[in-house]
Amino acid sequence: MTDPSVPPQKHPVADPPQPTANWALFLDLDGTLLDIAPAPDAVAVPEGLVEDLGAVSRALHGALAIVSGRPLGEVDRLLAPLKIPAAGEHGAVIRLPNGVCEEMDGKIPPEWVEALLAASVRMPGVLIERKAHSVVAHYRGAPNHEDELRQIASRLAGSVPEHFEVLEAKMAFEIRSRDITKGRAVERLMQCEPFRGRMPVFVGDDVTDHDGFRAAEAMGGLAVDVFQRFAGRPKEVRDWLKQVARV
Repeated sequence: MTDPSVPPQKHPVADPPQPTANWALFLDLDGTLLDIAPAPDAVAVPEGLVEDLGAVSRALHGALAIVSGRPLGEVDRLLAPLKIPAAGEHGAVIRLPNGVCEEMDGKIPPEWVEALLAASVRMPGVLIERKAHSVVAHYRGAPNHEDELRQIASRLAGSVPEHFEVLEAKMAFEIRSRDITKGRAVERLMQCEPFRGRMPVFVGDDVTDHDGFRAAEAMGGLAVDVFQRFAGRPKEVRDWLKQVARV
């Protein structure tokens, strides 16, 4: 029986922006389009998502890009057969609308990766994800190791603070070059047709998306936080895509 003295729990209500035809839309992947999984390779791509993204791309005349922390090859694998402009590893690799890929320098010293791998051996549940331009220590399966991992990552990046930084993502620490950001991906793609001259709209859910938010806003666009505008639910973002596709 329900206790009348206890107020009912209210679920956050989504309040997404109303799409317009002049948007250039930039979408994060994990936590925005895809539900967060225990490990990066455990994510599931919901049925119909790829088709809806294709419809959005057509509605915006190609001004749709995926901007992810994942390597570009993983983005393409997850969204196959769709292959649209995209940025992988937070903008380290950018595929332009003409299909040409641009890649930045700024790779992580291999000894840093080895140090994190060695530390993870004595931290059951910690996963070290190696990318070409960064390294991520995931502790979703071992939250008790958060402080120790933070200290290790901070020590490594702090040895060359002018070039590297630690990003505190969702249950993870990522070491990356300071020059590689999602904002850079937005700025670069906005120089190209069909993005040029449109209003940039960046949709993301994590601290790694804040650079993309700032870049979009600096160009007169919108920063759309999944927690603020979609109640923190990727399904709400996916449902909203159908509305964008009808713009």
